[in-house]
Amino acid sequence: MTAPESEPAIKPSPTPSMHDEEALALLRDGTVEVAGRLVEATNMTLYCSVKLGSRSAACVYKPVRGERPLWDFPDGTLAAREVAAFEVSQATGWRIVPPTVYRDGPFGPGMCQLWIDTEREIDLMRLVKSRNPVVRRMAVFDAVVNNADRKGGHLLPLPTGHVYGVDHGVCFSAEDKLRTVLWQWRGKPLAREAVAVLAKLERDLESGSLGRRLRELLTQAEVEATWQRVRRLLDTGVHPYPSEGWPAIPWPPI
Repeated sequence: MTAPESEPAIKPSPTPSMHDEEALALLRDGTVEVAGRLVEATNMTLYCSVKLGSRSAACVYKPVRGERPLWDFPDGTLAAREVAAFEVSQATGWRIVPPTVYRDGPFGPGMCQLWIDTEREIDLMRLVKSRNPVVRRMAVFDAVVNNADRKGGHLLPLPTGHVYGVDHGVCFSAEDKLRTVLWQWRGKPLAREAVAVLAKLERDLESGSLGRRLRELLTQAEVEATWQRVRRLLDTGVHPYPSEGWPAIPWPPI
């Protein structure tokens, strides 16, 4: 195993306008009203408001009935994969994925995710190509969840320096499908922090609450493959290289 790299200090993830648990309760139990549709999205993606008592927020709602069939993912599973990505994100402690739940909505069951307002002045291409340690965390996360579509536009930078990631519907395949714009660390030793987080993930997937939760959202083979990817990262000690049998970069990259 290659010795892990040291990383510069990373700012703590910012405290949002409401804590994650409050956001999750609002998303789970609030009344969702559709305000519009994000027409550039491949699948039906609705911009909504969600209200519960005195609390309200903007959110994204993706109903299962609006998912386009894919040749390499089972029909009607993308919303659950988005929620599974949030569960892994929470287990890492990195808060990469905004609060996300699976619930019924105006167009039936689907995923509902807190809307994130981004820093509009940040150059996304520069961020994608950077050595930003917060983005590096996302590269490790994507390797764990086997993200088949990490475009630059799926990065949501905040003024605080934190970076969220969204659109995780094509993750967790049992086959290697990592396709991302974040290859600048390929073959580089994992940061010490990442090694510690991966060791925790391995335990939590094998016998902890994360494994139990993912088995509610994914197939047993997909959960096992997730554990295997974590184990492989720990065994090699380096960021993965692109697969020879799968396109390395999504199109369009942004």
